Amino acid sequence: MARYTENMLARSRALLLIPLLAALVGCVGTTKAGSPVKPESQRKKAPEFSLKDSNGQVVKLSDFKGKVVLLNFWATWCGPCKVEIPWFIDFETRLKDQGLVVLGVAMDDEGWEVVKPYITSKKVNYRVVMGDDSMANLYGGVESLPTTFVLDRDGRIARTHVGLVSKSEYENDIQELLRQKRASAAPVEFAGR
Repeated sequence: MARYTENMLARSRALLLIPLLAALVGCVGTTKAGSPVKPESQRKKAPEFSLKDSNGQVVKLSDFKGKVVLLNFWATWCGPCKVEIPWFIDFETRLKDQGLVVLGVAMDDEGWEVVKPYITSKKVNYRVVMGDDSMANLYGGVESLPTTFVLDRDGRIARTHVGLVSKSEYENDIQELLRQKRASAAPVEFAGR
């Protein structure tokens, strides 16, 4: 009888892990390590946008001229997004003085009603704006979450990550771009301006 009970407990624990794993992979799970940061000659200008943050302030991509920008499309219900958020909080804390800006684009249909409490409870220290289909379409039709665009100091897309990648992969991209200087002293132009 004891052996039967032990087997039932082991099976029950295993069955409990299945929904947990499914929740973590709720959007797009991990992706293979992609190609490194694109050579400067192959980078396209990131589309300009103007969206409101959680405080109602207008945020434009052009506000971040000369900065490396980690532009992350995410949602509160997305398991892999929940894994990345602490990494992005860490990057914002450690690397903002070196020229990094983390910017979250929340894609929740329920809007600020669910996003504000979430970013407060997670102590998100970077700006979050509310995105929508038109914003996703500007960036090529973001169809999977998380999707993150890593922009160089000239406002060009240097790398795109679809799905969850490792923290070290993000850090490598960021560090490489922080080491690069702007291509010119001319003002940064964003697509659509």
